[in-house]
Amino acid sequence: MSHPDIANLGEDFVSQWLQSTGWIILQRRFSCRWGEIDIIAQHSENILEPILAFVEVKTRSPGSWDNGGRGAITFKKQAKIEQTARMFLAKHPEKSDYACRFDVAIVSCQISSQNHRDLSVTQEAVATSLIGEYRFQLQEYIIAAFDSL
Repeated sequence: MSHPDIANLGEDFVSQWLQSTGWIILQRRFSCRWGEIDIIAQHSENILEPILAFVEVKTRSPGSWDNGGRGAITFKKQAKIEQTARMFLAKHPEKSDYACRFDVAIVSCQISSQNHRDLSVTQEAVATSLIGEYRFQLQEYIIAAFDSL
């Protein structure tokens, strides 16, 4: 499987996990001239103060050169995500008063011999999913990983 396919599967996995924890996925791969946001999700547990999460997903094989994707969230990348989030809010002014935050999902991917699509919680990872021949693990979900709008 190619790198973009693995990245898309990692985003699918995180979207599924977010939905299982009460989030509504508003948009996937929102893009504009400033950049792209992998997942935009809304949580309305407290209806008076809904939350928007702009989620950057980093899917890597174990032992990657950039610390599982953490090293790829540079200040320049953060600025692009923030500008893109501003464009999303400009297109959706009804959400402009929502509390906003920028989350990062660190996903590990490796080849597995099993072939099913169960989502389960494990001790060493937040969640695990087997998709085809690949095992995806949500290693870390970093809430408010960098300053919000």
